[in-house]
Amino acid sequence: TIQAVREIKGLDNPELDAAIGSYAEELRETLELVRGASHEFDQEEFLAGKLTPCFFGTALGNFGVDHMLDGLVEWAPCPSGRDSLERHVNADEEKFTGFVFKIQANMDPKHRDRVAFMRICSGKYQRGIKLFQCRTGKDVRISDALTFLAGERENVEEAYAGDIIGIHNHGTIQVGDTFTEGEMLRYTGIPFFAPELFRRVVLKDPLKSKQLHKGLTQLSEEGAVQVFFPLKNNDVILGAVGTLQFDVVAHRLKHEYGVECGYDVISVATARWVEAPSDKELTKLRDKAYDNLAEDGAGHLTYLAPTRVNLQLAEERHPDIRFRETREI
Repeated sequence: TIQAVREIKGLDNPELDAAIGSYAEELRETLELVRGASHEFDQEEFLAGKLTPCFFGTALGNFGVDHMLDGLVEWAPCPSGRDSLERHVNADEEKFTGFVFKIQANMDPKHRDRVAFMRICSGKYQRGIKLFQCRTGKDVRISDALTFLAGERENVEEAYAGDIIGIHNHGTIQVGDTFTEGEMLRYTGIPFFAPELFRRVVLKDPLKSKQLHKGLTQLSEEGAVQVFFPLKNNDVILGAVGTLQFDVVAHRLKHEYGVECGYDVISVATARWVEAPSDKELTKLRDKAYDNLAEDGAGHLTYLAPTRVNLQLAEERHPDIRFRETREI
C-alpha cells in the first residue's frame, strides 16, 4: 500500500529500516547499483540529447509520478525552432506553421478513418483555421482537429507550438506535408531508409485487388511497410527492415481490409531511389535497366537490384545518376 508522503533523509537512517523493514537493505543495494551505472544529471547534456533522466515509480499506485512531472516542468526545453528549405522558423512566430510526421490508418475501425499527426512548429491553431497546404498549393479549413489521451480522442479548440494535433485524412495528406497561413515553406528531416528484405505479394482472391492496393497504399503511408510497383509487370513488392513487418502487414490486411494474402520470395537484394540530373540520363537508365525499375508508394522512381554487384555495376554505368539509400520527405 502506498502511504502518504514521508521524508527520510539518508539511506543509512535507522528510520528507513523501521519504515520498510527487510526491504531497506535491498533498497540500499539497488540504489548503489543505479548510482554506479548512472551519470550525474547535466542540463546541457540533456538538451543536446546525450543524456536522459530516469525516474522510478508506479503510476498504478500514484507513487513517483509527481517527481516525474516536476522534472518535466523544470528541465524540459520549450519548443525550439525548425529548419525549412526556405528559412529557419522560430517557435514564437505569430503565423501558424506545422508539418505532418505520421499517418495512422484505421484508428476507428468502424469508420476506416485515417488520421494525420501534425506537429505545430509556430503560431496558434484555432478551430476553423484556414491553412495553406504547401505541397498541393491548396487552401484547407481545419475545424475538427483532434487531441489524443490513451484510447480517447476529443476535438481541440486551440493548440500552440510544440503541440501535436490529429487531422482527418481522406487521402489528400502525406507524411512530410507542411501547412502554413499562406507562406510557401517545406520542412525537412523525415527520412525513408532503403529496405533490405523483400517479398512479392500473392493475393488469394483476385477479385480483391482493389482492396489490396488501397490497404497497401494506406499502410505504406503510415510507414508500416514500403511498397514498390515494378514497371515491367503488375507485381506488388513489399520492402521491410525486419521480417516481422511482413507478418504485421498480412494480419492488418486481413482484419482491417478483408484481404488475405501470402508472400513469395523474390530476387531483390536492395533498393535505391533514383535521382537524375536530366531527362536524357533518366531515359538512358530506363532503356538499359527497365526490368529493374519500379515506383514506390509515393510515385518515386526506384532501382531494385537483384544483387549488390548488380547495383555496383549500375552505379558505374550511370555515373551521373544518384542511387540514394534514403529518401527525405
